[in-house]
Amino acid sequence: MLPRYTSLNEKRLNSHLRGHCCDSDIGWFRVRAIILISFRGIRRGSGSEDLLQGFRRSRRCGCFIHAYTGDADVWEHQIPVFTRAGYRFIAYDRRGYGRTVADANGLSSTGADDLLALVDHLKIEKFHLVGTAGGGFVAIDFAISYPQRLRSFTLLCSTGGIQDPDYVEASRRMRPDGFEKMPNSFLELSPSYRFANPEGVARWSEFEAKNRAPEGVRGPAQPYKNPVTLELIEGIRIPTLVIAGDADLYAPPALMRRIADRIKGAQLIAVPEVGHSVWWEAPDKFNRAVLTFIAKR
Repeated sequence: MLPRYTSLNEKRLNSHLRGHCCDSDIGWFRVRAIILISFRGIRRGSGSEDLLQGFRRSRRCGCFIHAYTGDADVWEHQIPVFTRAGYRFIAYDRRGYGRTVADANGLSSTGADDLLALVDHLKIEKFHLVGTAGGGFVAIDFAISYPQRLRSFTLLCSTGGIQDPDYVEASRRMRPDGFEKMPNSFLELSPSYRFANPEGVARWSEFEAKNRAPEGVRGPAQPYKNPVTLELIEGIRIPTLVIAGDADLYAPPALMRRIADRIKGAQLIAVPEVGHSVWWEAPDKFNRAVLTFIAKR
């Protein structure tokens, strides 16, 4: 079932952006997507449909998938940079997050198929995909399932949902007993960032505090479309960038290198003094790396 708009609110975001927040029904799931387009080159007075048509025609389109501790709002350090560079920017709430509404008794769907339904609705044939942490699980599943829809793939700070027993065991050994019970700000932000930027920690924590949809509308748990293994990701032939934070407690550079080594031609960047949220802790370095990478694709 293709999604349809159930509401569409146009808003002026700043002096050079036009955007939409839209709710779309995807089967048993209503998703909120933030769609941003550079105001440059769009005539004043353009309506929603004019903007969407311009969005659909663009070859410079990026879709960003948030972590388990975020929602579509977390990309505030990326939105102005990517849109000023001429890219159309999509961020959406994954099922069970943010303002999504799913029927608890409805059909289950994979994250990869939710994303496919969204970009099909927007009539976007090919785009650049960026997935971080838990969003990277969805992104890597999508890259395996629908490679023909991607211009490039960026995976950052994510174990990728890889299920090889030795990989899972190596990941487990890194973490002491009680690891999962520690505060998320400790687990996902580096010591350097927490020491130097208390305001940034507080802002990140605001997103984390509101990131999950109410329990009654989260819907059933989502399976993977593929049982993701290191052997399976060897089939990815899309231009791929892998980004790690060298203080990441979940996905340190050695782990991310193991993924990058399996994808032919993948580039690996390790950002110093950052943790599991590279895009938040070091936005300038992250933005520059991704823009440089996708500009060639």
